[in-house]
Amino acid sequence: MFPTCGTAGGGRCVHRPAYYRDGVPERHDDATVTAWSLAAGAGDQAALTAFVRATQADVYRFLVHLNGRADAEDLTQETFLRALRTLSTFEGRSSARTWLLSIARRVAVDAVRTAVRRPRIRDLGDDALETMERTLPRSGAQEAVVLRALIDDLAPDRREAFVLTQILDLGYAEAAEVCCCPVGTIRSRVARAREDLVRALGADTSPGHGRALRTAPR
Repeated sequence: MFPTCGTAGGGRCVHRPAYYRDGVPERHDDATVTAWSLAAGAGDQAALTAFVRATQADVYRFLVHLNGRADAEDLTQETFLRALRTLSTFEGRSSARTWLLSIARRVAVDAVRTAVRRPRIRDLGDDALETMERTLPRSGAQEAVVLRALIDDLAPDRREAFVLTQILDLGYAEAAEVCCCPVGTIRSRVARAREDLVRALGADTSPGHGRALRTAPR
């Protein structure tokens, strides 16, 4: 579980999160999650545990797409540490999930600004392994990996809008709140992301390249 030591206010020990070991937790409706967050802010430790368990997978998945898997775990912990420091001031004017993802986005932006980024592992140059992969049929799991890589290659603003609405299932208004922009901007970014993916998938399914990817993530 993450995090449980100490109180919701100050320093605490942070346990290694379990979202990647135990699978994605059951998804709860926003009203329930927001109620847990408000109770947690008032000092209810059971509600704090339920709030973290209900939201940690979404935060982690969002940060994987924004900053990469290598940094996502640390950034997830930083997100919850920031959130728990201010949880008592959260008033529920937006859903707790939207509020938390807004914090995650700020954590991601801060990490990009301050960290020395590692070189991207995926290289679309004349890599021998990639050339070999292009000649072999793909399994469903392999197709998912390729599609994930294509999503990661989207422009950052389009990627975060696409991940929020199509993968984490936020509404356009909620995604706009997370990204601090108008709803119309989110709609435009998602539409352009879809166009980019369609083009990339078309190039990725040329003759001799194996089985075509048929669907975009939702």
